[in-house]
Amino acid sequence: MATATPQVERRLGASGLPFAARGLLWGLGGFVLGAAVVAIIRALAGVGAWRADQAIVVGFLFSVPAFVLGVGAWETWGRGWFGLETYEYDPPGWRRYFGFNLDHKVIGVQYLVTFLTVFILAGAVAMLMRTELMDPGRTVLGPASFTRFMSLHGFLMVLVAVTAVPGAFGNYVMPIMVGAEDMAFPRLNALSFWLWPPAILLLLASPLVGGWDTGWTGYPPLASVNNLGQIFYALAFVVGGLSSIVASVNFLTTIVKMRARGLTWGRLPIFVWAILLTGVLSLFFTQSVAVAVTMVTLDRIVGAAFFEPLLGGAPVLYQHIFWFYSHPAVYVMVLPSLGVMLEILPVFSRKPLFAYRWAVGGIIGISVLSGVVWAHHMFTVSALSNANAGFMLSTEAISVPTGLVFLSAVGTIWRGRLWMKVPMLFALAMVFNFLIGGITGVFLSDIPADYQLQDTYWVVAHFHYTIVGAGIFGLFAGIYYWFPKITGRMFDERLARVHFWMMFVGFNLTFLPMFWLGLNGMNRRIADYQPELAPVNLFVSLAGFFLGASFLVFLWNFVVSWKKGPPAGPNPWGARTLEWQTSSPPPKLNFEGIPEVVGDPYDFAPDAPRHAEIEVGGER
Repeated sequence: MATATPQVERRLGASGLPFAARGLLWGLGGFVLGAAVVAIIRALAGVGAWRADQAIVVGFLFSVPAFVLGVGAWETWGRGWFGLETYEYDPPGWRRYFGFNLDHKVIGVQYLVTFLTVFILAGAVAMLMRTELMDPGRTVLGPASFTRFMSLHGFLMVLVAVTAVPGAFGNYVMPIMVGAEDMAFPRLNALSFWLWPPAILLLLASPLVGGWDTGWTGYPPLASVNNLGQIFYALAFVVGGLSSIVASVNFLTTIVKMRARGLTWGRLPIFVWAILLTGVLSLFFTQSVAVAVTMVTLDRIVGAAFFEPLLGGAPVLYQHIFWFYSHPAVYVMVLPSLGVMLEILPVFSRKPLFAYRWAVGGIIGISVLSGVVWAHHMFTVSALSNANAGFMLSTEAISVPTGLVFLSAVGTIWRGRLWMKVPMLFALAMVFNFLIGGITGVFLSDIPADYQLQDTYWVVAHFHYTIVGAGIFGLFAGIYYWFPKITGRMFDERLARVHFWMMFVGFNLTFLPMFWLGLNGMNRRIADYQPELAPVNLFVSLAGFFLGASFLVFLWNFVVSWKKGPPAGPNPWGARTLEWQTSSPPPKLNFEGIPEVVGDPYDFAPDAPRHAEIEVGGER
């Protein structure tokens, strides 16, 4: 591909718009075109010219490719379909983040900033929910508004948990860790990111059309007759799922086919193993949830009857298809963060990763078993099913490979020379939080206990200890660990410590009491509760506000340090993996020469050989 940035800039000069703004205009035009096609077809069929749900679905399907072409895919990719010269979009400075850039490092930053923004917005919705729950009865939200905001909060947070770590660090760091110059398919990599903005904007616009109140799971039959916001939810889920599948193909191909010389499977960094297995799960299971929400949408817009009982449909079928994806998705949320944790612990313990092969086996075991446990979400749906016992056993069995990962973490820090920097603090917090999440999950895997705890705040607490306590804490561990590599600057350590302690203490003060609330009968997803639970709910809300304030400290430190932090140097942590053997930030093709792996990534013995040698001009 020829690099011809000036030509691209001249093309934009005619409209005076950056790529992102042009993409929005093209996307709007595509939506209008799609809606017009629906109106014309309906008019020709004699059934009226307008139906909102059909127009939204078809219009959005037109708008997404138009948006992607508008942000630069046309110059970078589309022109080649017609035998024309293509251009690489790589302007200097901040503009490169607002167009179809093919550099995996730019794409990693795009993912990171985008999903941090979504995280903050979803957290703001959570603050609104906790304001309502400070007292019994109605305070700031009615029951209907509460369930709609709860649904939006849940779905946005799930998207962050599924996408942020593999999207940001899987794109930025993983190719460098395996010694590659870029991802295997740079255009598909850019596509995987640029599919997300239309989906996110659609979700943020959903309250304007009434939102949806099914929660993040979207169960029919309510989903088939809900407000138009339910259509927005389904379309965002399908487009996000397509992005996940595209990204997974790229991850798997890059890791399998583009590793540096000498980087055998036994030398592969543990974070790369986590991204590899995350890619496998996303590739094989994401199709099912796309099918599920598409079936609901077809029930609604063309009168299909997949889930309509009066016409022979089965609403429970949706739950099976949905959870067949969504329980493996829990590990899509968690495995990359566990990989971050196990990547950090050896560096700041100055010890090899304990039981490396067993940890890899644990990650593989989790991935395999995750596909056979989905129905434990449905114990109370099919109470008389003999299959429940099998799902209970498989759910409890998954604690074995999970325990291997946990023991690898504990064994690594045991008698290590602990360097208590902020990345290490977040990694250690993950060990603590994930232990609580794992122990409390055992209760939900037991059928009699699940009958009592299902749909209570016990489930809310357990889910947050698993997804936030491991997944989101892992996201921040990765941000602080790789911040010097991405920006070339160090963050303010004191402010980072303030953020950590506020987040860790606030998180535990918020969610530990929810186990008590669940045991005492407080139902989740409902805006009201028994008056005797008011003191604990007030405490939880105040703790939640304290937790929310911690992210303001993070944002200040993040922005200021990116602009004015002290220079970091290539390897401020003394780590051994390949990303720390190049400059910060890395050059265009990541290395000044050709890397060859010659040693273990976690051997911190004084006489240990380097993990890799970089050959420059025939010399190392």
